[in-house]
Amino acid sequence: MRILLAFAGSRGDAQPGVLLGRELLGRGHDVTMAVSPNLVEFAERHGVPAVPFGLDSDVLLRTQRDDRRFRHPNPVQRVRAVLDLQRRGFVEAAADLLAVAGGHDLLVTGMAGEEAAAEVARHQGVPLAAVHFFPIIPNGSVPVVPSGWGKRMPPTANRAGWRALTAARARALAPCAGAFRESALAARRPGLGAPAYTAIQAYDAALFPGLADELCGVPFTGFPVPADNGAAQHGPQWPAPGTSAVEERSTGLGAELFEWLIAGPAPVYAGFGSMPVAEPVALESLVREVGRRLGRRILLVGPMFRGRIGDQLAVVDQVDHRAVLPLCDAAVHHGGAGTTAAVLRAGVPSVICSVQADQPYWGRQLEALGLGATAPFAGLTANRLERLLIRATTPEVRLRAAAYGARFRDDGVQRAADVVESLSPERPRPVLDTGEPSASTMIGGAR
Repeated sequence: MRILLAFAGSRGDAQPGVLLGRELLGRGHDVTMAVSPNLVEFAERHGVPAVPFGLDSDVLLRTQRDDRRFRHPNPVQRVRAVLDLQRRGFVEAAADLLAVAGGHDLLVTGMAGEEAAAEVARHQGVPLAAVHFFPIIPNGSVPVVPSGWGKRMPPTANRAGWRALTAARARALAPCAGAFRESALAARRPGLGAPAYTAIQAYDAALFPGLADELCGVPFTGFPVPADNGAAQHGPQWPAPGTSAVEERSTGLGAELFEWLIAGPAPVYAGFGSMPVAEPVALESLVREVGRRLGRRILLVGPMFRGRIGDQLAVVDQVDHRAVLPLCDAAVHHGGAGTTAAVLRAGVPSVICSVQADQPYWGRQLEALGLGATAPFAGLTANRLERLLIRATTPEVRLRAAAYGARFRDDGVQRAADVVESLSPERPRPVLDTGEPSASTMIGGAR
């Protein structure tokens, strides 16, 4: 089967697509991956043929950082900012994708850019599978408002809220979709109607009690994490099976960092993925101060910080999450789906300092389940982060996090590939559709 994977957005958005692409290639399929222009090299470095489409994801992330509406106390202003951002580059992304879509049997997309992929699938007359990293299909099990009072809303209100957000997004993007259909490139072939649509839920349904029953028939595959050889994970690749535990950790981390990690008490990991940090010096100072107050060593991760390794603070560009996080006491992070999965897999508590998109939802859900604590990144202070870490590292939270990590499933990529293969035109399709519109809601975006 010829499969086109379209995963727009940041590196966190693209990495699950890379993992899925590698799995499908290993099964003998012909795979091409379309990613943001700045991530083509990332995909190809991990063995997946890639082409650029849409806008540079770093530009979009900086736009979110600089647009004050994303931090506005009025939710209407925040919604407008998200819609404006989603409209940027829509027609160009769809045109880029259409240019490489010919001859493919199936189009698989991530949450970011799902609507553009749907237009291309419609134009080509091929099925569309969307990989969702968070529950965005209208439902009553997940609070539509990621806040303390939001979780007290009744299921009917949550379901209505998700439907309203989906409808608002569809209305906002309708002019972009129309412009693409009317373009000279798209006019070469008449539209073929809405594509057959499958929404793959790439997360653990157990984190959202009642959701799997509510979305009966929708495939849940689990988090798309690297298994065995974490080739697409941030940082160095893992060694071959059979390597001793000490050699494995040292190889995956780098000797200097490995020695620092085992030289003292388990540190607190702090990293914010691809999120643009406006004042990295101030953030480093804040994290270091919290470490001093609590007597904790800190591992600070990110390319925006000046790398060095000292007694109480180690600062590195990037790490292999699978190698590092099990050696940490807790993880302070932005709450992207990929990082959240890595922390859950390691069995350590999370302190989610959310920036945007689905991150506040992950923070609230893990806090509600007793797996961590959360607060917005905006306005973060040393006092607040200190309180969050104290709450997240109580014995009860540690036990819950460890228990979750012990039962974490590593086969999410393989299960997602099974669903993709089931959509082959030569094979009968299972009944996986939900009947809901194939539109990502406001939370689609960077991980």
